[in-house]
Amino acid sequence: MTTYDSVLHPPAIIAELKKNNITHVVWLPDSETNFMYQLLNDEDSLDLVPVCREGETMAIAAGLWVGGKKPVVLIQNTGIFESGDSIRGLGLDINQPLVMLIGYRGWTRRGPTPDSAARYIEPILHTWGINCYLIETDDDADRISIACEEAERTQKPVGVLVGTEFGV
Repeated sequence: MTTYDSVLHPPAIIAELKKNNITHVVWLPDSETNFMYQLLNDEDSLDLVPVCREGETMAIAAGLWVGGKKPVVLIQNTGIFESGDSIRGLGLDINQPLVMLIGYRGWTRRGPTPDSAARYIEPILHTWGINCYLIETDDDADRISIACEEAERTQKPVGVLVGTEFGV
């Protein structure tokens, strides 16, 4: 049974990525997820591709996909805003089956959500026709598999909103 006091641990995410034969994680690491960076970097079955700006993630993921690889991008919701034109041109217009793991900065399950980054992300994804799933605990991590299946079936990007801080 899932409780809202549960947390999401990086190994649960990594297990789902491996289960779905993900080859690359295109990512702009940040201080909040440094320990996930270390785990990803130590995982032999995944290649970590760091970027300088979130807007680069879509082009790099598209290049990997065209080259026969199966990447995901891992960026914060504010990075999605910066990546808008790349998502449109490279994700949606070329029908790229891409899973975007999106840090849901500012999300609050209880009470008002004052951070505009959290308030705007779902409406923006829906405007672009991008379906999304929310994960908050290890029990939710299987939604990554659901997103991977949907991306392959629809040949479109799918979002996975990571709505919690990672547990250690």
